[in-house]
Amino acid sequence: MYLSQLNLEDLEHSTINKIIFENLDDDGQIGDIILVFGSITAPKYRVPKAVELLNDSRAKKIVMSGGQSDPPEALIMKKAAISLGASESDILLETKSTNTAENIIYTKDLLEEYYGLKNIKRILLVTNYFHLRRCLLSMKTFMPEWIEYSLCGVLDTNTRPDNWWTNEKGKTRVMNEIYRLVKYTKSKEIIDCLI
Repeated sequence: MYLSQLNLEDLEHSTINKIIFENLDDDGQIGDIILVFGSITAPKYRVPKAVELLNDSRAKKIVMSGGQSDPPEALIMKKAAISLGASESDILLETKSTNTAENIIYTKDLLEEYYGLKNIKRILLVTNYFHLRRCLLSMKTFMPEWIEYSLCGVLDTNTRPDNWWTNEKGKTRVMNEIYRLVKYTKSKEIIDCLI
């Protein structure tokens, strides 16, 4: 069954967990760039993961993507990364985006400008697990097909595979994400996938 074929009224807990949390493991590959998707909690959860990947020599540069606040999320994430030991020269900023698709579209432009997209073979994606599948499908929709991805998800306090349904924040995040995945695949805004 494809994501676009899901009936949102009739989803079992196991199906939700499969869509949101399964088969999204980090393959450990070396990449050209680490892309961190912005959010209000990114400095707490996503940025430490990006700095860890940088310190482990998984990629040489981090792109902080997000412009939704004032100052932009990307700038806030950059400051957090520097406080964790990353060098300012390790970080590129994308500050125009206000959603996941824009994160990718504007990052694509940034990568073309700095490196030439033809030189990018693998991107390490850093975001919360509940957001990772949509990020991956969006990358496959908007980026060149030769680019591969390593999925470097992080878990937050409320949205884990073992607790998301036990608290309102977790339930809301997961169900909103399922809704977006189905909506965007049905409308062909992002590519569909088998689940």
